[in-house]
Amino acid sequence: MHQQGSVVAPLLRGVFCQCRAAEAHTGVDPGGGGDPPSGPRSSPCDSSGGSDPEHRLKVLFQVLDVNGDGGICVNDLTLGLKKLGVHRTEHELRKIVKAGDKDLDGQLDFEEFVHYLRDHEKKLRLVFKSLDKKNDGWIDSQEIMQSLCDLGVNISEEQAEKILKSMDKNGTMTIDWTEWRDYHLLHPAGNVPEIILHWKHSTIFDVGESLLVPDEFTAEERKTGMLWRHLVAGGGAGAVSRTCTAPLDRLKVLMQVHASKSNSMRIAGGFSQMIREGGVRSLWRGNGINVLKIAPESAIKFMAYEQIKRLVGSNQETLGIAERLLAGSLAGAIAQSSIYPMEVLKTRLALRRTGQYSGIVDCAKRILHKEGAAAFYKGYAPNMLGIIPYAGIDLAVYETLKNSWLQRFATDSADPGVFVLLACGTTSSTCGQLASYPLALIRTRMQAQATLEGGPQMSMTGLFRHIIGTEGPTGLYRGLAPNFMKVIPSVSISYVVYEYLKIALGVQSK
Repeated sequence: MHQQGSVVAPLLRGVFCQCRAAEAHTGVDPGGGGDPPSGPRSSPCDSSGGSDPEHRLKVLFQVLDVNGDGGICVNDLTLGLKKLGVHRTEHELRKIVKAGDKDLDGQLDFEEFVHYLRDHEKKLRLVFKSLDKKNDGWIDSQEIMQSLCDLGVNISEEQAEKILKSMDKNGTMTIDWTEWRDYHLLHPAGNVPEIILHWKHSTIFDVGESLLVPDEFTAEERKTGMLWRHLVAGGGAGAVSRTCTAPLDRLKVLMQVHASKSNSMRIAGGFSQMIREGGVRSLWRGNGINVLKIAPESAIKFMAYEQIKRLVGSNQETLGIAERLLAGSLAGAIAQSSIYPMEVLKTRLALRRTGQYSGIVDCAKRILHKEGAAAFYKGYAPNMLGIIPYAGIDLAVYETLKNSWLQRFATDSADPGVFVLLACGTTSSTCGQLASYPLALIRTRMQAQATLEGGPQMSMTGLFRHIIGTEGPTGLYRGLAPNFMKVIPSVSISYVVYEYLKIALGVQSK
């Protein structure tokens, strides 16, 4: 059984403000002067109700701006919050200032302070809605127990009641929105698990490239084995998706290797050429190995990601963006290094002529005999370099789109729905591919160099200069059209198959 301190730390922690202390400190009536209103008094931090929320925010700003210089720095927050009976670590206060400091001057002016509070309050409202399982506007001990259980943390009813008491101002043993907001508003919770859970995306996206940062899984999903069912469902969806779009993938490889200014291979002409040379079945050359490598790569990447998360030292359920990029890129590099010989085999099999190899094993034996073991790592350097721009841009675009949606459209739930997820995931993945495409093309050409009889065996930089010199910058984007043509069908097929497999495997949808 978890102790209460470890349970509440990431999710339910802190005390926000004492209204009377704020009034005493500033000598300002939060209601704006005159006789006090009847009924419960509003908190000066209440930015969502009352006649003059701007005035109440000014009151709170004046309380926290201890030295009165018009800006709130970490030291101001430390002293100001202490006066209100609120205690935060220096690390937490730095996170608050960093999150709201748009002009990077090390402090929050009034406009930045207001923007931070309103942005943070919106996130808190979404979390409140997700915790309020009964949708009655109150959170009770049973709902806290259920929500923490969803995150893999099991607590007793007594512990849940202790959590409630820390936030419950009026002794009802339930928390309304105002109590929840006041308790959490000046706590820098950035990665709220309830929001993150609705925004999983990489499991269901398979566009033939396996450079995506792995999904976050909750402790409960790990403990119950649900994560492996997610991975199996994702792998099965990827296998079907890759098989359905394999002709476009083979055409992309052919165009990357053979297309040039003098040999302008078009999409229709490329398909005709493949069918003339080897029949309709030849459109799927290289697909077998492409499907076979899904399982080991996904498993290695996920296990490496989990280990790297521990090394990064994060004690949170979910990682920040920079940590996800670091852990995801390293996990991708480890997985790609492990299965890279299969990538080389895929390229060689896609480029093979009819009768050249009898199968995957025959292809591997011939490469080993003729070119040696080093041939299985041709193009390794550009492949590794391509992971960083792909993962970085994919994550950055995805997070930007996610935050934009949460800001503009999220009112009652953090769940964006299927179509928003698919649109965000497809857009971010496409941007990532576009950024890393020249490196992917260099990699494919290096993998294929031995198949071009009489062709020079060039290094990565030599090949890059050769392409720019002979074909211009557009030469680095050969095969881009069929690559993007397969994105929408790949994602659509992946999603449909993934959903069916989830049902078949008994995976619970959040």
